[in-house]
Amino acid sequence: MGGFLNSTIARKFAMALSGLFLVFFLAQHLVINSISVFSAEAFNEFSHFMGTNFYVQFLLQPVLIAGVLFHFIMGFVLEYNNRKARNIKYVSFKPSTNTSWMSRNMLLSGLVVLAFLGLHLYDFWFPEIAHKYFENHPEDPGRYYLELVAKFHSPIRTLLYVISFIFLALHLLHGFSSSFQSVGWHNKYSKGLRGFTVAFSIIVPLGFIFIALFHYFNNV
Repeated sequence: MGGFLNSTIARKFAMALSGLFLVFFLAQHLVINSISVFSAEAFNEFSHFMGTNFYVQFLLQPVLIAGVLFHFIMGFVLEYNNRKARNIKYVSFKPSTNTSWMSRNMLLSGLVVLAFLGLHLYDFWFPEIAHKYFENHPEDPGRYYLELVAKFHSPIRTLLYVISFIFLALHLLHGFSSSFQSVGWHNKYSKGLRGFTVAFSIIVPLGFIFIALFHYFNNV
């Protein structure tokens, strides 16, 4: 373990793997949330299944939480080490011309995404845990859609979600493609994969923004 912690390459590799895992979860989350736009009944059914299935709740969910924590902690560690390594200033080095805004501000976009996750947990996960394990409520499979829609009554909360997803897009635009580079993906398919990661990084956050705005304007 000590060798791993002292290896920058190993850290980047582990960071990339955790990021790819979270990207998969992000796509799955978008698919389920998109159902709320078309059918309240179907959304309730899927949400009830995810909220009561043993494997999802007690196997996949802990793995997901661990993946999120690991990804962000490792990101802070790598950023800290990078900043320490830049003690010597090179006059000829111009970050704005050598790197993209996204790559220079991964920590900033990551912090915004982390703050959004905190809001998301506050809005949905904590109430779900309290409802199931701490409050004396009968099981209600039809409550999920109403709970989702209620969160988008507020224009301020809706705006916070929209801004968060914009920063998520910026974070993904650099992080998703660089994850494949970190795991050593260099072949004839790299150019096509780059196009896919860019499309994913734009379409998925736009999908979440559409869902938030859809429910907000339906509430107005």
